[in-house]
Amino acid sequence: MPAEWERHEATWLSWPHKEESWPGAFETIPGVFAEIARELSMSELVRINVADEDMAEDVGILLKDAGARLDRIRFHFNPTNDAWARDHGPIYLVRDSGEDPQRVIVDWGYNAWGNKYPPHDLDDVVPARIAAESREPLFKPGIVLEGGSIDVNGRGTLLTTESCLLNPNRNPELNQTQIEKFLSDYLGVTNILWLGDGISGDDTDGHIDDLTRFVSADTVVTMIEEDPHDENHLPLQGNLRRLKQMRDERGEPLKIVTIQMPESIYFDGERLPASYANFYIANEAVLVPIYGGKHDAQALETFGNLFPGKRVKGIDCSRLVWGLGAIHCITQQQPWVPS
Repeated sequence: MPAEWERHEATWLSWPHKEESWPGAFETIPGVFAEIARELSMSELVRINVADEDMAEDVGILLKDAGARLDRIRFHFNPTNDAWARDHGPIYLVRDSGEDPQRVIVDWGYNAWGNKYPPHDLDDVVPARIAAESREPLFKPGIVLEGGSIDVNGRGTLLTTESCLLNPNRNPELNQTQIEKFLSDYLGVTNILWLGDGISGDDTDGHIDDLTRFVSADTVVTMIEEDPHDENHLPLQGNLRRLKQMRDERGEPLKIVTIQMPESIYFDGERLPASYANFYIANEAVLVPIYGGKHDAQALETFGNLFPGKRVKGIDCSRLVWGLGAIHCITQQQPWVPS
């Protein structure tokens, strides 16, 4: 599985339509998606799952008004239950040895984060539909796994969390050793690193893409909470302690860059999982979620230092996160291979 910063052919989105995913805020959400699609279209194709031609026409108008490069927009008629393409979309592997590089799709099972939000039947078949359209090989491990629960450095090391992958609402019949075997067999990884718990408000049971992400083969950014009275302080300190003991696939310590969590955001008295770790690395840009708080500027500066060759763009996700996700949760990269 290539790292996210490796060259993309495209980024996948699933266009939002489920109003109850953003209670009281849905009317603002298509505009946020259009802004993200515009930024992505500046450097790569944007492939968008829509229900039908009518939806494609409506979305096309919105994208045109947003200033997206329409020559880099492709619509695919794959109806979905919801818009979280990171978790229900195709996960790609690349075999780049020899004279015939090949891209394949791994179709993990999808059960809406432990059957929390039925129905999810349309989302579950999205990778198979995409593989059929693109005529690319499809592999089905037969276990549940969401794209947001893993992060890789493209050299054989994978980061994940115990709170998610070992949760009995995913694969209760499997233990940690068995899950690691699936990860090795179907993602090509050799070195699996386990963090502990996720952040407050995260309905995914602790996806890694709200916690700790690779930004290069040997470097991670990880969220911290400096306020000792905040409920995220202890779990994030626990993850930081683990990271300091971890080694990459070469046996070398990880380089660790810490980022302070955004100020807390609440909806109906419940904390939302706002995190700067939910960024997305495109070909020429890094899209970073911001939330209108005092820590936004420092986060953007940190990402600017980490990606000096890319344009770092802050996207206001203060409404998007009402759906309990941000930029990384709605995107899925399609790696480039020579034709």
